[in-house]
Amino acid sequence: MITERLLQFLWQMQYYNHHDLRTETGESVLVNYPGQLNNNQGPDFINARIRIGEAEWVGQVELHIKSSMWGSHGHGEDINYKNVILHVVWEDDCKSNEIPVLVVGQRVPKLFLKQYGEWMRTRQPIPCSAMLKEISPLVMTAWKERLLIERLIRKSSFISGWLEENRGDWEETFWWLLARNFGARVNEDAFEELARSVPLKLLTRHRKQRFQLESILFGQGRLLEKQFLEDYPQQLQREYRHAQCKHAFVPIRQPLHFLRMRPGNFPTIRLAQLASILNNSKHLFTRVIEARKVSDVKSMLEIEASEYWNKHYLFDQLSKECKKKLGNDMINNILINTIAPALFTYGHHFKQEEFQKRSIEWLTLIDPEQNALIDCWEEFGLIPQSAADTQSLLELRIQYCDRKRCLDCSIGNSIFKKSV
Repeated sequence: MITERLLQFLWQMQYYNHHDLRTETGESVLVNYPGQLNNNQGPDFINARIRIGEAEWVGQVELHIKSSMWGSHGHGEDINYKNVILHVVWEDDCKSNEIPVLVVGQRVPKLFLKQYGEWMRTRQPIPCSAMLKEISPLVMTAWKERLLIERLIRKSSFISGWLEENRGDWEETFWWLLARNFGARVNEDAFEELARSVPLKLLTRHRKQRFQLESILFGQGRLLEKQFLEDYPQQLQREYRHAQCKHAFVPIRQPLHFLRMRPGNFPTIRLAQLASILNNSKHLFTRVIEARKVSDVKSMLEIEASEYWNKHYLFDQLSKECKKKLGNDMINNILINTIAPALFTYGHHFKQEEFQKRSIEWLTLIDPEQNALIDCWEEFGLIPQSAADTQSLLELRIQYCDRKRCLDCSIGNSIFKKSV
């Protein structure tokens, strides 16, 4: 059971500096800093700072269940292990003093090991669910705030990669993000490919002509490749063929899916709504960074598809008349998953905290999301009050609970400390 980097160097040595630690040769050990986990070839922890006797050491730490594994793994002859300053083991079974050995098997509280083992074996989606009510509100609030920042930073890294790909063009990058968001989970990759297939600057030239915008988006999505009965799709088809010859457009390869989704989420409707957004705004991201209130951004997204779609969800198929407005849930979804992360990235990129703070503030003003992962938290008494809460809880579930990273979690730490 003790295999997760020897309980991540024994829970980052949080409570061992208060004990009388000694190597097997009797030298006192003070771990000032256990170091960082090493995910590459070589020792388990790097850049550790340790005092052994009177000498201070900076280097690497290797972890094993048994001290004999140092030899059986061939570390003595491996150049990657030449800077190891401490060998931490659960059991010393060979009494080799090649490097300082710290044995910790008898120092870990049995309750800690028992609790950790139960969490690692449980099939519950949230290992500590039975103990959540015992967590201090102060701990929970601080941890959720940190989780939200972690989530935004992780998304920021993703967006920064696209920005570099676009040579610093924020408008183009934002367009890719927005289009991917409109595709939802089923069609997000196809919508991203579609956004990449036509430069935003070219679409902007047709900003005042929603018909031309629709023809390009539908054509690039391969939705104009059959024989139509109605005039409108026939006109779109002719317009797209003309534009395709003029600009050498290459339609996307990925198919757009319609199955197992509500008609309001059909790619036909979402593409028509995207065309309306482009039709209404020349510089989408500029409007976002200039907005002071979340309501200002919402107004930018309060659009509806063109008149044809009032009586259609699909080409050539009449339906009950209904304006295809962008609903409040979808507007909030875009704010949460596209606008807030993009704004946070912009502030991080230019080192302007006001934009990062604004993105977080907007999330606190948006209604909480509703999905199966959030429902799971609500079952255990954690009721989110805003999108900031739900984003934190999603990060906790996906990045910590699902990966059993209980040692890295403030909630897990709070429970573990009671067993020390």
